[in-house]
Amino acid sequence: MLKFEKYVEMASRAVAAIDYPASPAGLYEPIAYTMSLGGKRLRPVLVLMACDAFAGGCERAVDAAVGIELYHNFTLLHDDVMDRADLRRGQPTVHVKWNDNTAILSGDAMLTMAGQYMARTPAEVLPRVFDVFNRTAMEVYEGQQYDVDFEQRNDVTEREYIDMIRLKTSVLLGCACKVGAIIGGADDAAADALYNYGCDLGLAFQLQDDWLDVYGDPATFGKEIGGDIVNNKKTYMLINALADATGDDAAELRHWLNDNDPAHRADKVAAVRSIYDRLGIAAKAEKEIARYTWQSLEWLEKVPMDDEARQAFRDLATMLVGRRK
Repeated sequence: MLKFEKYVEMASRAVAAIDYPASPAGLYEPIAYTMSLGGKRLRPVLVLMACDAFAGGCERAVDAAVGIELYHNFTLLHDDVMDRADLRRGQPTVHVKWNDNTAILSGDAMLTMAGQYMARTPAEVLPRVFDVFNRTAMEVYEGQQYDVDFEQRNDVTEREYIDMIRLKTSVLLGCACKVGAIIGGADDAAADALYNYGCDLGLAFQLQDDWLDVYGDPATFGKEIGGDIVNNKKTYMLINALADATGDDAAELRHWLNDNDPAHRADKVAAVRSIYDRLGIAAKAEKEIARYTWQSLEWLEKVPMDDEARQAFRDLATMLVGRRK
């Protein structure tokens, strides 16, 4: 196994080497822009690490790693349009820098490019890889629809929310692990166990994102703090606040949910954060982050890999839980 940074370098080089057609520039320049913004490259790194853990090398998984990163960024491109998000990784989103139509069409092209890269997977495992990839893609769309549906509801339960983020976010981390494992030669049982590791890690990852949107530092988080609060997103934080708030806190929370005036953005974020503080929502989220991280590590123990590989996946989980961006 390599050091984590080496996998990031390998994934970043492969993404940077994507050969975009010169024209039409209006289609491909936004894709190149999106992929140049960087990010953690977590999903392609998981593909490479998983392959390396079983095959003793990860070169044969590079195309699949790029494919999954293209797919991930395609979902972000469309999500930003749907959420009216202005910033992504500290830079203007595509629909802001260009327009909505460009973001939609370039996102469509990214989806197709992702499939083209996945199709370069070694032929002997291609059917298994495509089955996982396509099933995951449909689950991500289901998760996004649930997320949209939840915007119109104030009675979303914690269980419903966890199911939604499992689909929208965590299954893609599980997919990355499973695809890499399959390409590396893992049998179904081993690939499934690593998939479950990735899914539980993904739940912890998204809950950490919810926490960071409220308590993170905008200088390191890469987007404006409080975006979920402003948009009344049904995050783990808000759902638990709605369930726990009584009296004045409940009345104040309802007031801010009904106040969508952009001029009140800063006041709304500060007020809702104060409610979360009084209700102990941050500590509750941190407990759940730790629980799902622990579950991911339990799944890791069921994966037949050597101690060096297992430790590499443990270290990754620890790093993600402690992140501040």
